[in-house]
Amino acid sequence: MTTTRSKQLATYIDEAKIAATLASARTCEAKQVREILAKAREMKGLDAADMATLMENNDPELLEEMYAAARHVKNEIYGNRLVLFAPLYISNLCANECLYCAFRARNKELVRRTLNPEEIANETRILIEQGHKRVLLVSGEKYPKEGFDYVLNAIATVYSTRSGRGEIRRVNANVAPLSVEDYQRLKAAKIGTYQCFQETYHRATYAAVHVAGAKRDFDWRVTCFDRAMEAGIDDVGIGVLFGLYDWKYEVLAMKQEIEHLEDAFGVGPHTISVPRLEPAVGSALAYAPTHPVSDNDFKKIIALLRIAVPYTGIIMSTRENAATRRGTFELGVSQISAGSRSDPGGYAESNNGRNSEQFQLGDHRSLDEVVRDVASLGYTPSFCTACYRLGRTGADFMDMAKPGLIKHHCAPNALSSCMEYLLDYAKPETRKVGENLIAHELETMEPSVQKIGRRLVSEVRDDKRDMYV
Repeated sequence: MTTTRSKQLATYIDEAKIAATLASARTCEAKQVREILAKAREMKGLDAADMATLMENNDPELLEEMYAAARHVKNEIYGNRLVLFAPLYISNLCANECLYCAFRARNKELVRRTLNPEEIANETRILIEQGHKRVLLVSGEKYPKEGFDYVLNAIATVYSTRSGRGEIRRVNANVAPLSVEDYQRLKAAKIGTYQCFQETYHRATYAAVHVAGAKRDFDWRVTCFDRAMEAGIDDVGIGVLFGLYDWKYEVLAMKQEIEHLEDAFGVGPHTISVPRLEPAVGSALAYAPTHPVSDNDFKKIIALLRIAVPYTGIIMSTRENAATRRGTFELGVSQISAGSRSDPGGYAESNNGRNSEQFQLGDHRSLDEVVRDVASLGYTPSFCTACYRLGRTGADFMDMAKPGLIKHHCAPNALSSCMEYLLDYAKPETRKVGENLIAHELETMEPSVQKIGRRLVSEVRDDKRDMYV
């Protein structure tokens, strides 16, 4: 289908307003910070001025208080579960020239690869046999001769692939911005969340790092969620690539986009991703970020997003190493990738020595190792996909997330999906750690939720599968 360009301009990304907000927050007193953190604990979010004030705070004691507020908000809304998924790269063809990305069109060091249906099914089968239930389908921003149908057919292939009793129950999609008509087709393919990263909201930087291709159009990209929402896709995932421009600006610009979506459609993003720039073959910029984000600032970003947009899931990818990832769980992260590959065919042909990946990974552990680690830290590894299939998306999900009610559904569902993984895929040591965690979680649940959790876990033990409420 031919994509018709929209004339919509993203006037809601107001650079002057962001600059003024940051300038007004150059100094702050402890009393002011604590007042903002008290407001944050009410789980109604923060405005840009409050966020800017917290950005400028570097007092160790007050930072710990901010982290404590983030832990409180995360626990009240999401509990201690961590949703696990894997990216599934189907093609690294791209028509854009993004200086930070290995997939850029002029990169001669990259080995190009487009998976055919059999290869997509094989990659999917491998992920199923590892224990995955949800994937994020990713493609470079150029398609083979069949055009966007290539993506739709790939989604159908993933859903139709089985291995034993296993299956992928939800496909999320990260693909180039589309027309309303193509978003309608994407929705008809039964995706979960549509994900698209702006990379940077700073127009001058955006123009400097996107030097060729359709991605040069800042407004077409940033307004993609308007078209997706218009097409009926009400679960969207936003994000920037930290390292391209000042992180403080990016976070406030992201807040402007969130407010725009809430005002225009009554619902904000389902997820926010927080990738930092990582080395990528053939892309010099990726090895030398112009605005590097320190580990301390990275923690601050995650905690700030958690308390500023409390209802939104925060995704942590395997770009980061295991230690960094562990340190972000309590600060607000609610979804993590595990056992990832960032190249087409990477699961079947790992360590093949080809330069075909989008960026270098920091966490190379298997799904089983990540599940064991997460459970040993006291978090429930969740493979649940219930909300998508029960229609708890968009505004319906937000209505339950904002007052902290969603965890009453998510907690028992997380336990049943975790038990399913432990019985069908886990190594003995992982199963032991996981079963101890489930027993502890069941003992500490509220009575009404505990009853549901015990029933679901018992049904899984009785050889039923895909049990949820």
